[in-house]
Amino acid sequence: MSDNLHSPSSRSGPFALARTLAWLRLCAIAGQSVAILSCVTLLNLDVPLLPLMIGVCVLAVFAAGASFRLGMPWKVTEGEAIVHIAADTLLLGYLLYFTGGASNPFVTLLLVPIALSAAALSIAGVSLVAILTGVAYVLLVPYHLPLPTLGNSSLDLDLYVAGMGVNFVIMAILLGVFISNLAKAIRHQQGEVQRVRERALRDEGILAIATQAAGAAHELNTPLSTMRTLLPEIRREHAADNELGDDLDLLQGQVERCRTILREMVAFGQAQLSQVPERITLGEFIHGCMERFQLLRPEAEVALDVSDDAARLRLRSPPGLRHALINLLNNAADASALNDSATVSLAIRRDDRWLELIVTDEGPGFDEFDELGTLGLSQKATGLGIGLALAEATAERLEGELAASNTGHGAQMRLRLPLSVIGDSV
Repeated sequence: MSDNLHSPSSRSGPFALARTLAWLRLCAIAGQSVAILSCVTLLNLDVPLLPLMIGVCVLAVFAAGASFRLGMPWKVTEGEAIVHIAADTLLLGYLLYFTGGASNPFVTLLLVPIALSAAALSIAGVSLVAILTGVAYVLLVPYHLPLPTLGNSSLDLDLYVAGMGVNFVIMAILLGVFISNLAKAIRHQQGEVQRVRERALRDEGILAIATQAAGAAHELNTPLSTMRTLLPEIRREHAADNELGDDLDLLQGQVERCRTILREMVAFGQAQLSQVPERITLGEFIHGCMERFQLLRPEAEVALDVSDDAARLRLRSPPGLRHALINLLNNAADASALNDSATVSLAIRRDDRWLELIVTDEGPGFDEFDELGTLGLSQKATGLGIGLALAEATAERLEGELAASNTGHGAQMRLRLPLSVIGDSV
């Protein structure tokens, strides 16, 4: 994704401030229109109606342009957010000029941009906004048209106090609602940063394990080749020993199996480096996974549920997807074994946008879900404890998700992947 798009992390700070200002402009247009019309029709105040309505119309045009801009795929910078604030301050100062200037009870609305920018901009940005609004206030003290009166000092005082009360309510709502929304956006950004940091640490651990595995695969090739050469000689020297011959056949099979695994590791690494996905139907993909899983866990009984329509789906299968599914099946078999069961189930679900691979076991279930996919926190007595971490990393790389839940009779893992990423449109 390009850097100029509004990523989740960019939807706080200047972007969140600009979006908040867009909503405030809509409220300001409605409130100013009602206030001007009320002064003219209900209070019969001699306010300059035409200049005020021109100011409201200009604000409406600017609001439309700013809203259109926020829908564009360009990042909102701090400078642009300050320009939005400057335009709003200028228009508010224009309206205040015709309605008493600094003596207008609504002049404190100039503090709103400072409060909003304090939650979203840098210190330099907040300082610049404070200077802009401060200059506007200072200019409104000597330069303004007098605020119209009702001709009665007591009524004028009551009207001024009422205006201050309305202004207090407006300020309380603005500061309470919009600043809390900005703070929520900032907390969301901090949460995203924390999740990215945790994923980076997990991926670093996975990379370290992958590096060690690559080195081990290279080193194991030599002793396996030596064993493969010596086994036929030992068999010839003890041809009469049938019991030893059976053991040697078993050992020969295990050596060949290890060599096959090493070749698959090399092929997987080459495919990963080439970034060329495997084009295959979902049925063929599942069949290959089942064959490999049955070799690893011949005692496991897999209940497969896949419809003919889903089996015909063509995949652009990344190399890591097969290993992710086998890891989930292997973990499910281990969990079922804890309850003296050998049964696991694999269900395939698809719709127009998503493909779901659902693995269910008959084990004791999960005690906590927060540790899902965290390296080194496996509760199993055997294994390396990284199966779920590898599967979750694969899901994230494919823009999908891995979710865990308890079924009441075991645990269920849902590997959910977008067809736009793994589906073969060719």
